[in-house]
Amino acid sequence: MLHYKTFINSPESDWVVFIHGAGGSSAIWHKQVRSYQDYFNVLLVDLRGHGRSKEMSTMKKYYKEKYTFKTVSKDVIEVLNKKGIDSAHFVGVSLGTILIRTIADMEPNRVKSAVMCGAITRMNVRSRILVWLGHTFKKVVPFMWLYKLFAWIIMPKKNHQESRLMFINEAKNLAKKEFLKWFRLTYDVNPLLRYFKEKEMENPTLYVMGSEDHMFLPPVRKMVKDFQRSRLHVIEDCGHVCNIEQPELFNEISLEYLKEQAEPVKETA
Repeated sequence: MLHYKTFINSPESDWVVFIHGAGGSSAIWHKQVRSYQDYFNVLLVDLRGHGRSKEMSTMKKYYKEKYTFKTVSKDVIEVLNKKGIDSAHFVGVSLGTILIRTIADMEPNRVKSAVMCGAITRMNVRSRILVWLGHTFKKVVPFMWLYKLFAWIIMPKKNHQESRLMFINEAKNLAKKEFLKWFRLTYDVNPLLRYFKEKEMENPTLYVMGSEDHMFLPPVRKMVKDFQRSRLHVIEDCGHVCNIEQPELFNEISLEYLKEQAEPVKETA
């Protein structure tokens, strides 16, 4: 089972589950935990091969298993089952937003609502070229060179530096074999995103995007216009990873939304 941490507010409070992106770990949510646990029970998970999950003996079974968005999502559902969490609010960043969409598609009742930070909803020409280059050179170029290149292209500006460096430092903990397994998931991205683009989540969803997220903001803007249960909030002067670049504003926006969606806590006599 994945490594996870919980922060309990009260038995009556709703749960919020945080899902990081590829190459990251639950550490990227350190600027959210304190604010969130004032209102919710919090569950942080390290996805397979990431953070402290890569240290687990159960990782041996993953080495022989083909990674798909469904198998990786089932890992998260397994943790929810262990903790007795029938449903929760989900907060994800980057590739983690695709996992939330996958969980909602597999088990819609698991997801009360979702906050998608730096959501990936479509691969444009630039991102498809980037993925093609990665697949072409992945066996001859050190994977950290590729990851640094990707991080710089996605988060190029000076004010993106903290996010960029954090993701690069977290990715250093990935083994090459693990990186390549996650990178192969990009083969599945385009058909999956086409399906998600045509089908809105049944669950209330807030997209929080940076105005400088040049690769992923435009398709989100276009998609949300056609959806009924989705909202978009754009944070100015911010890049792909809003929760790191502007954590106070991200926390304010996302918590306000999640509190609207949460079940009221029953008062005891």
